[in-house]
Amino acid sequence: MAPISIRNVKKNYGKTAVVHGVDLEIASGEFIVILGPSGCGKSTLLRMVAGLEEISDGEIAIDGTVVNQLEPRQRGCAMVFQNYALYPHMTVAENIGYALKVSGISKAERRQRVEAVAKALSLEPYLDRRPMALSGGQRQRVAMGRAMIREPKVFLFDEPLSNLDAKLRIAMRAEIRRLHRRLGTTSIFVTHDQNEAMTLADRIVVMNAGKVEQVGTPEEVYHFPTSRFVAGFVGSPAMNLLEGRVNETGAFVYDQGRIIPLPAQQGQALAGQRVVLGVRAEAAQLVSAETPGALPATADFIEELGASRVVHTDFDGLPVAVALTGTANCRPGDRVGILIDPQAIHLYSADTGASLAAPAAARLMPVEA
Repeated sequence: MAPISIRNVKKNYGKTAVVHGVDLEIASGEFIVILGPSGCGKSTLLRMVAGLEEISDGEIAIDGTVVNQLEPRQRGCAMVFQNYALYPHMTVAENIGYALKVSGISKAERRQRVEAVAKALSLEPYLDRRPMALSGGQRQRVAMGRAMIREPKVFLFDEPLSNLDAKLRIAMRAEIRRLHRRLGTTSIFVTHDQNEAMTLADRIVVMNAGKVEQVGTPEEVYHFPTSRFVAGFVGSPAMNLLEGRVNETGAFVYDQGRIIPLPAQQGQALAGQRVVLGVRAEAAQLVSAETPGALPATADFIEELGASRVVHTDFDGLPVAVALTGTANCRPGDRVGILIDPQAIHLYSADTGASLAAPAAARLMPVEA
């Protein structure tokens, strides 16, 4: 286990800057997930930690040692890639133990350590098979075993589950989390999949356009997004966002003239400003179109999620998602009303996208030990 310190790290390709001064402190044994869309710089940042990309500016320290000038093999990191990168002519046992072989470890010790890793990953029946005879999930476990056997200070995962089907991804997420609990090795996991991030992370680092937008626990990132980008990126469905202004009475006025009440103190403090109003689907309620104060909309389609349902509506040409609760129901094309809980509203600057106020109703539930 080793802490990682990333200090004002930048990456340029020629005159093009792709990572803009990232600062991040990762505690020993922590599982960090870097989440963001394609092209945001998350894999580049991971590769700089691994030593596979040069750092243009700033410094990275692993276990107290600045590693900017160290070769990848000297950093104490083991990396698991998206494409497995297994040797096709070698057996599972040979793939897992290859790093030990090139390090001069005796055959007897190699076999002992390979068997221990295979047992931890439930790969014992496959040790004599070659990669082509394995499923995608089994190959990914072999790649993880090859990383584990080195007993690294740090595990680095570069979108390792992207090539797996949905059911297998869920199983592998659980496997990776159990493995981390057992080993306690500091881990950085890169993904664009928010479900992976919410499931695996001790803390999530949300990146956008080469910058860190927010760092926090999964609960903090979901309930208290600190920017318009995070609000619109994290969550399924994403947070509903409406742009408008706060009038002199402290109410939000959508550009089509619709009025949404705000908590009095919050609204008065922002009177006259252009803002973006955000509300989660579960903080909106579907009601009759004639309900006083409800926003009129048309049901577009219903997303059946098994344990829950989400109605996607058209509100003045904008999509607004509402979580169905209880016996509430509707059909595509129905005229409906949407009531929004004023205490669950998020507000962001229309100019900078920064959060202007935390919603009073979005309290984190206490976690029982």
